[in-house]
Amino acid sequence: MFAAERRQLILEMVRANGAVSLRELARVVQTSEVTVRRDVRALEAEGLLDRRHGGAVLPGGFTRESGFPQKSHLSTAEKTAIADLAAGLVGEGEAIVVGAGTTTQELARRLARVPGLTVVTNSLLVAQALAHANRVEVVMTGGTLRGSNYALVGSGAEQSLQGLRVTRAFLSGSGLTAERGLSTSNMLSASVDRALVQAAAEVVVLADHTKLGSDTMFQTVPTELITRLVTDEPPVHDERAATELQALADQGVEITVAGPEAESAAGDGMPPGRQPRQEMPLPGQRRTQGGHGGPGGIGPQLRSAAALSDGPVGRVADMRRR
Repeated sequence: MFAAERRQLILEMVRANGAVSLRELARVVQTSEVTVRRDVRALEAEGLLDRRHGGAVLPGGFTRESGFPQKSHLSTAEKTAIADLAAGLVGEGEAIVVGAGTTTQELARRLARVPGLTVVTNSLLVAQALAHANRVEVVMTGGTLRGSNYALVGSGAEQSLQGLRVTRAFLSGSGLTAERGLSTSNMLSASVDRALVQAAAEVVVLADHTKLGSDTMFQTVPTELITRLVTDEPPVHDERAATELQALADQGVEITVAGPEAESAAGDGMPPGRQPRQEMPLPGQRRTQGGHGGPGGIGPQLRSAAALSDGPVGRVADMRRR
């Protein structure tokens, strides 16, 4: 494929999806990430797109939200690894809230085997993934259906969450920065996500590395309210993503990264959430790894912050809040 053809295809993918990782672009155009990075630089110089940490986005600073059909085909391997790790944080008998998104949908598929679990969600996709899980109770919010991501939004959804208290919330979004926290491109979705956060003692954000450093219009979770980030390992050349992770850790967010060790352990048939943790190297000053000592599974009666389990697979840097 000639350079002009590659760049046209890259441009079409970014216009269709809003944001695309270098890995995904390289896979589709069937070339190396080095070549794709050079193409992206050339397109950026023409003002046709903007480079972001490990990917490309529409020009203009703020990325727009893609629909479910586009999102479901982006960063699938990364989302799978993130979902495997996040599932290890959920214990028997817990009550949790799970927001809308393709990554949270992957998480829901792995929660079907957790006995005594109660899941409150505004996502039809999450509910569908758990519909046949006999040992899991699913509670749907009210609200108006937003067809682009199969989520219930509006005052009905927000009011149904009032008075609710659960162990933790699992949320994803369109962008994540240390400065603003988690954000999304839709105002109605952002309002419901804020209500989900208010219902939880702890907040776990699920975001692949392409979301790091991206900022979208509506803030959903400020950084100081994020307990833990579960993400995938950025490419080795992506120093900006590593810097963003360090900035989040410096603000007290616990960082759990799915790396090659997680995939190797999964291939050996070991269950997720039961592997030894390793410290993730981050730039900047050396920090001491710490972990929570409490059990991972605390029931729906919880009224105060619960300790996250020490079990996730992968390379982990746990930064205790100071």
